[in-house]
Amino acid sequence: MAERPGDTKHISKGVSRGSGTRLNPLLRARQIKKEKKLSVLSKLCYAIGGAPNQVAGSASAFFLQIYLLDVAQITPLQTSLVLSVGKVWGGITDPIVGYFINKSKWTKIGRLMPWIIGCTPFLTVSYLFLWFAPPFLTGRVLWYLTFYCLFQALTTVFHVPYSTLTMFLSTDQKERDSATAYRMTVEVLGTLLGAAVQGQIVASAHISARCALNNETANFIENTTHVALGSHNSSLSQPLAYQLHAEKVYMIAAGIIGGVYLFCTAILFFGVTEKDDPYALNSDSIMPFFRGFKLTMKHGPYLNLTAAFLLISAAVQLEQSNFVLFCTHAADLGDHFQNLVLTILISAVLSVPFWQWFLQRFGKKSATFGISWMIPFAVLLVTIPNLIVAYLVAVTSGLSIAASLLLPWSMLPDVVDDFRLLNPQAKGLETIFYSSFVFFTRLSAGIALGISSLSLEFTGYSTGACKQPYHVAITLRVLIGAVPAALIIIGLLILIFYPISEEKRRENEHALNMIRYRPKRRPTLLG
Repeated sequence: MAERPGDTKHISKGVSRGSGTRLNPLLRARQIKKEKKLSVLSKLCYAIGGAPNQVAGSASAFFLQIYLLDVAQITPLQTSLVLSVGKVWGGITDPIVGYFINKSKWTKIGRLMPWIIGCTPFLTVSYLFLWFAPPFLTGRVLWYLTFYCLFQALTTVFHVPYSTLTMFLSTDQKERDSATAYRMTVEVLGTLLGAAVQGQIVASAHISARCALNNETANFIENTTHVALGSHNSSLSQPLAYQLHAEKVYMIAAGIIGGVYLFCTAILFFGVTEKDDPYALNSDSIMPFFRGFKLTMKHGPYLNLTAAFLLISAAVQLEQSNFVLFCTHAADLGDHFQNLVLTILISAVLSVPFWQWFLQRFGKKSATFGISWMIPFAVLLVTIPNLIVAYLVAVTSGLSIAASLLLPWSMLPDVVDDFRLLNPQAKGLETIFYSSFVFFTRLSAGIALGISSLSLEFTGYSTGACKQPYHVAITLRVLIGAVPAALIIIGLLILIFYPISEEKRRENEHALNMIRYRPKRRPTLLG
């Protein structure tokens, strides 16, 4: 297992000795490299720890909106309220969680790990209740709003310390990039697993045969009411059977995903050791949260990266949340959506190693433009919505989604290192960077989802109906075509001005190593 935080002092002292003088520079470099090295097992355990959030996030991203509309049977306006408020609340909790983590003390298992372990049981329970249909209709919107907000908040408690943990695995940028690549590969696999479990289990709740049984039915709630009043019409009893079946299969999927949370978190706990980073001068003081927040918000590279990816993340969220609805109500692909979702995610999984090679070979900034690949194919799908085009779009979307997942988490440590070099006295601000980044991206996703659902409300989406109005189909085409394309283009234009090139990144790493491993470090006090 790796060293505890205090051991880093012995490293810095050891590398400065050698028969009364400094070690030969070549030997010193080899010793430093050995200390930074992460085992494949450690990287894999770290990566597995992030899978549950992606499994649950994938399931909710692709299926929560259609679940709320067609299974829970709340209106598009209420669905908009649940999705937007839940996402925004999750974003608000990010800096709050960052504040408390920033004030946390080191324990025997680290400063971040206790938060991850402590929230997991509650996170699992909140996820299960999110997919449970309560036996009442009037207050269902409050039920789903409560548990979606709770789920989003607990996801933040899990995700902020987990993502920040990247900075405390190793001081070597290549090792951190490698660990991030492992993490993204497993997280995309988790996204695939979430979509596969959810899609294959719940597909029977959305098959077109459901509507064939009663073409005149526009709303399942009305049918359910008639059956409850004692109607003996067998054609009306079928929608109720489908309704109960849909509720059951969604709960089965939720139970499986809940178990993934517990299993993967246990692997993370037993397989990863959290290490402190002696990048700063010796000081036991940690900068206060709000002072640190103001300082981080003035850091140009961070603002550039955040602004770009809050737009790109909103675009990807719109694609995911409306894709199943588009296949069902705008493209006559309702019987194929689960396989199309799997194709997207398999493509994403297979392309992560390619993107990792690409960013190492050509630089991270160049790799960001791979995200733009989804734009022409998404436009092609909304103009020619047939099955062959849909699978082609699924493959290219997977490539772009993989790039959009890998790159921000690979670039963010470089931004933090750049800040560390400019502010060596500002220790302990890593959680602020990560929590604020997640806050802004979730906020943008929440606003995008709210506008998306409201658009369906205004265009006449009928909850549970087999046939939607023409304007709903047009709106869905815009939501997965024109809007994401515009957001991605603006985000990429912002990234053109991202200032950390590969040369700058290497210079920062070298300069920080000089601070980490210099023979003597004088204590200082924060001003």
